Amino acid sequence: MENLLKNMTWEEYRTKVDKSFLILPVGSTEQHGPHMPLGVDAIIAEKFSLAIAKKLDAVVAPTLSYGYKSLPASGGGPMFPGTIDLKGSTLTSLVYDLLEEFIADGWKKILVFSAHYENEAFLAEACDLLLRNQKEEYPKVLLCNWWDNLSEQTIPRIFDEVNFPGWALEHAAITETSLMMHFEPELVKGELIIDDGFTSPPTYQSFPPSKSLIPSSGCLHTARSSSAEKGKIIAEDATCNIVSILKKEFSSNLILNP
Repeated sequence: MENLLKNMTWEEYRTKVDKSFLILPVGSTEQHGPHMPLGVDAIIAEKFSLAIAKKLDAVVAPTLSYGYKSLPASGGGPMFPGTIDLKGSTLTSLVYDLLEEFIADGWKKILVFSAHYENEAFLAEACDLLLRNQKEEYPKVLLCNWWDNLSEQTIPRIFDEVNFPGWALEHAAITETSLMMHFEPELVKGELIIDDGFTSPPTYQSFPPSKSLIPSSGCLHTARSSSAEKGKIIAEDATCNIVSILKKEFSSNLILNP
């Protein structure tokens, strides 16, 4: 794919730096119930980044496929094999180092795109520390996700059969399952989708986490009524809204590709 940094030679990469902007997708490796793979967040982060890049001719850096610790009430927690977490300080340092390297290459505009709920604070910390430590002019760095960039009118179109439970409980539920049905349908085991989840989500955190708190499936809410059509609606709506933000924030002369 022509927008992927990993597929470019160094000379091809160099020609892009002054003409475009860079996207760093950040996901996680985390359980997503019995019906989806561990790499859901990384896949969704890269697919969204590519969709944005194609609209604005941006460059997509290699996806960071590990994220901050999965929390019980928003990702199932550490009780499931295959959930591989980073400490907050590790994620902050890693993203800080990557941004520092990209800026040293000459990038003036960077989007950090996250598809893992728990990453947010540590990605913001990396961006903030970089700003404080920059000796020269600081480039423009934006941080966003897909769920905060859905239009208000899209929510009832997605949750037409099941009530919206809030974004924390949407882990491996309707939105993520629908996005995967749209992006990578062969990785979704539709026959294993079950009606499972919290009956009463906790309003506190416990250390160590209670093993009886999370359903044994790892699902926090039902994925029933998920579909590729809904995934396409989510993907197109969020991408359109993020592109509008980038055109406004990065510069008015970004060219929108047809």
